[in-house]
Amino acid sequence: MFFRQVLHEDLGCASYVVADAGEAAVIDPKWEIEDYLALADEHGLEFRHILETHNHADHVSGKGRLAKATGAAIYVPAKAEVAFDHVPLGDGDTVAVGQITITALATPGHRPEHTAYLIADASRGEEPWLVVTGDSLFVGDLARPDLAVEPEKGARELHASMRRLLELDDFAEAWPGHIGGSLCGGAGMSEKPGTTIGFERRFNRLLNLGDEDAFVRELTGHLALQPPNFKRIVELNRGPLLSEASTLGPLAPARVKQLLEAGATLLDGRAPREFDGVHIPRSINVTMTRSAVGTRAAWIVDPESEVVVTAGTDDEARRMGLLLEAVGFRSLPGILAGGVAAWQEAGLETASTPAIDVHELAERIRRDDVSLLDVREDDEWEEGHVEGSIHIPYYHLRDGAPARLRLTERECVVACSVGNRSSIAASLLKRAGVEDVIHVADGGVADLEEEGIPLVEGK
Repeated sequence: MFFRQVLHEDLGCASYVVADAGEAAVIDPKWEIEDYLALADEHGLEFRHILETHNHADHVSGKGRLAKATGAAIYVPAKAEVAFDHVPLGDGDTVAVGQITITALATPGHRPEHTAYLIADASRGEEPWLVVTGDSLFVGDLARPDLAVEPEKGARELHASMRRLLELDDFAEAWPGHIGGSLCGGAGMSEKPGTTIGFERRFNRLLNLGDEDAFVRELTGHLALQPPNFKRIVELNRGPLLSEASTLGPLAPARVKQLLEAGATLLDGRAPREFDGVHIPRSINVTMTRSAVGTRAAWIVDPESEVVVTAGTDDEARRMGLLLEAVGFRSLPGILAGGVAAWQEAGLETASTPAIDVHELAERIRRDDVSLLDVREDDEWEEGHVEGSIHIPYYHLRDGAPARLRLTERECVVACSVGNRSSIAASLLKRAGVEDVIHVADGGVADLEEEGIPLVEGK
């Protein structure tokens, strides 16, 4: 038996290739299918089956592209209500891959149609020795229950689903649909690629809460905000099948200028310091130096709008375009050929943003000559923030600058934890016409304590 986990590093999504005797199946394929085709070529595999655990909300599935490239049949849970040709799988249904048997195990909670897959290898015995858990059981965490139904209902369904998974032997391997960094689970999700049922039975705190009511309270009590593109991604994944990727061809600076004047958005994937030094006016810096590029972009730009991409190189720009496609951006006319350097050579206008490090930020705070805008998440703010600072998570700036920022007479210094979210926020503020913006490009709010600036806790 051949078994391989394939990750989408930017989104923290995991997919799986299962094969025997040259016949292969893919479970939850990512949008970029090249990794699967490379595996097939390297190991002499023929993909005949594509299985989905559920209608994904955080990424666009690659099932349509992979089916077109390989001719494989698509299997989805019977309750998925999709609009494309497929083989429906109900609880207990099986798919044979050589001597391997993949058995559908209904595990609702994250979504009503959610299905895990038990995998047994006849050469080892009849009992399943691993389970692909999709968005139900993660390493150290469980799926969020609020993406398709009322949270309490989803949590109670997930509680029942966990009882089914815990019927497996301790030795059974559990391979999740996400690792740490995904928004489909909670803060406890590990970045380990896999686990076992026995390990989770013993160490997963959510599986050791006692009664069902305690489980529901804990699972529904700390839900993060849903990114605004989640519902749209579900509809894209339900069909019709998406089988073509954008060409992301090169665009001349003059053409990009026309598109921007017509309302398109330019996303710049360079490092924050590079962007601060010189950038195209009204562009937004969603740096590729950190993960979750697509997710962060979807927080601040409408995925249905027209988006042009640039980065450090043209290859990096094309890579960024694929990351955007993976979260539902479908209108990508191309990349700025030659990047910002080509824009400058064409004699077009550029802009810059003053950038400082944490040490200088501390000095400015002591002089009391700036207003500090903290754009981290609520839980980060509550753990520790500068007294008197303004708290607005970066994605709340997508529609412009709130009045309380415009009313301050001091320069606005924008900070997060490392400089990536604050770069998005500074970009959005400048796009909204706020000129006196300074970006903390190195370090973040938590580092201020080492500079002698006390942090306070609480809301």
